[in-house]
Amino acid sequence: MKIDVFALDGTKTGNLELSKDLFETKIHEALMHEAVVRQHANARAATAKTKTRSEVKGGGRKPWKQKGTGRARQGSIRSAQWRGGGIIFGPRGTQNFEKQMPKKMRRKALLSALTVVAKEKKIAALEDFSEKTPKTKIAANFLKKIGADRRTLIVIADRNEILEKSFRNLQNVKTIFANYLNVVDLLSATKVVFLKDALLKTETLFGKK
Repeated sequence: MKIDVFALDGTKTGNLELSKDLFETKIHEALMHEAVVRQHANARAATAKTKTRSEVKGGGRKPWKQKGTGRARQGSIRSAQWRGGGIIFGPRGTQNFEKQMPKKMRRKALLSALTVVAKEKKIAALEDFSEKTPKTKIAANFLKKIGADRRTLIVIADRNEILEKSFRNLQNVKTIFANYLNVVDLLSATKVVFLKDALLKTETLFGKK
């Protein structure tokens, strides 16, 4: 399978053959689903927290005496049955939502996602990014020329501050390192742009060992 290669000004400079080991594999929909669920679960934070009766302010003394009032006995106005009292069995902010997935299954899910975006012709390549200073206008013009008008994923091999600063102010554009490629970002993107060196690194990292 071949993809188009573009220069930074948006002109097409040629074609590039994609690795069959990465972009023409068997698609495992179940594994992709599991990988998406795992990624969302692992990004989830336990932010909900309720107070027990020991943490609620007030209720230091008994509201009324134990006997002789005709009312039910009460030990504290901060018991769970009172308004403003403590919560029983509520979330404590310590929940762990992390899900595990074997490494081989994660790799198959990623290769499936790469194959899906390749078959849907969402992949393009960028020769290089040789600007000396960050220029968002040039980045925006490049995306417009190649038809990346919605959610775009830019895949780079290593840290490139000039490129990252050029693209980061553009709406719905995300820059990611090749070694952090994941199913969620790939499947949610309408265009995936690999720098040529990032494509080689992806093949090195996730190709056949």
